[in-house]
Amino acid sequence: MPSIEIQVLQGVFTDAEKAQIITRVTDAFGSVAGDTIRAGTSVRIHEIESCAHRGHPVMDSDNIRSLVPI
Repeated sequence: MPSIEIQVLQGVFTDAEKAQIITRVTDAFGSVAGDTIRAGTSVRIHEIESCAHRGHPVMDSDNIRSLVPI
C-alpha cells in the first residue's frame, strides 16, 4: 500500500486545510494508480518546527511567507 509523507511548517495550515490536502493528494494518486490502490493509500502530514528554504532558516509561518511568494 502506498504511503505518502508530507512535511509542512507547524502552524501554517489549519486542520481543515490539512484534511483537504490529504483528500486531494489521495484523489490525485488514485486517479493515476487506480481505485484499488487509492483505497489503500496512506497520506500523513508531519508538522515540523523549523527548516531551511534556499539556505535561509525558517522558524515560523510569517518567515516562510516572506521567502516563498504565495
